[in-house]
Amino acid sequence: MRRVRIAAYGLLAVVAALWGGYWFTNGGAKRLGLDGDALGVSAGVTVGGPFKLVDSAGKPVSDTDFRGKWMLVYFGYSFCPDVCPTELQVIASALDGLGPDAAKIIPIFITIDPERDTPEIIGGYVKLFDDRLIGLTGSVADIAAVARAYRVYYAKAERKDTTQYLMDHSSFIYLMGPDGKLRGLYRPGSTAQELTATLRTRLAGS
Repeated sequence: MRRVRIAAYGLLAVVAALWGGYWFTNGGAKRLGLDGDALGVSAGVTVGGPFKLVDSAGKPVSDTDFRGKWMLVYFGYSFCPDVCPTELQVIASALDGLGPDAAKIIPIFITIDPERDTPEIIGGYVKLFDDRLIGLTGSVADIAAVARAYRVYYAKAERKDTTQYLMDHSSFIYLMGPDGKLRGLYRPGSTAQELTATLRTRLAGS
């Protein structure tokens, strides 16, 4: 039974990742004005925006608290069996590859499962990957608002025979500039080396 559960969870994670890949390759990136893994954004296209959430200490946090810094933003949840841990590890490794320049970037993990991801849980979760990661959560309404702003897809994948559930969700890493505007979108499967290289280029040109 345990193997069946693991296989089912893995399948759902793969489905979520494939949905993100399908969205990107079938016009999603083009609709956002993006071309490739992390290139420019067309004029008039808005991704990201104001948000009001809370950190692992329960302290209110808004987008303006990070103004003047580059942000790497990823949406996921602590019960995620596969995709989220993989992408968070990519972010952590990419920052390691930047060396001292990593201090110019704030990595942020925003939950799409606020019902289970309390400030304490989200704080403990992100520290499993990197002490620099900041975990943010909030009310259901607050999370819905920030997900809308970043054009993030997410939905509960519930089963009739249990109260447990997984979350289907898109899986992109967003690079936000010091002005709070989107500067890059990294598709699922991007390597840490690719992320490090493009981040270094962005930082050098800022």
